[in-house]
Amino acid sequence: MSEEQTAPPAAGEPVAGDEAAPLLHGCPVAEPLGQRTVHTDRARYLALMEALYRDGFESCIGVSGVDYLTHPGRALPEGVTAERFEVVVELLSFSRRERLRVRCQVPAGDPVVPSLFDLWPGSEAHERETFDMFGIRFTDHPDLTRILMPEDWEGHPLRKDYATGHVPVQFKEAPR
Repeated sequence: MSEEQTAPPAAGEPVAGDEAAPLLHGCPVAEPLGQRTVHTDRARYLALMEALYRDGFESCIGVSGVDYLTHPGRALPEGVTAERFEVVVELLSFSRRERLRVRCQVPAGDPVVPSLFDLWPGSEAHERETFDMFGIRFTDHPDLTRILMPEDWEGHPLRKDYATGHVPVQFKEAPR
């Protein structure tokens, strides 16, 4: 295979010959499938996000959760410790025409990360949905309440250990 035909590195792995993954604000950067991705732990999460805001990422277009309960051995850059949960944030810089993904590792025993609401107010509903579906809490969020499930719902439906079941559907008679 020629150099141009070699397969790209697996997600999160540095390119062959590199000593370590490049860093952005002290956090490793990978480019799986051409998407620039910064990896962090929750201790550095807020400082990283503040720095990215100052760098010109004007828009947070999404905050979501991932539960890796059944996939604990995923590829991550050196120095990043895999946790059960991840918070994934998608940022855009319109002025620089740049998109960036941030993946924050969140431990199962204490699934809490800082809210991005003060930096990007549009993240409010995304964080509420992540809380509702995964049980990841966002400190300093202005209204961290359920957004999709009823307030009295027990559990978080997108967790991999959430019991599956069904809700019976009740049909009405057709009008005559």
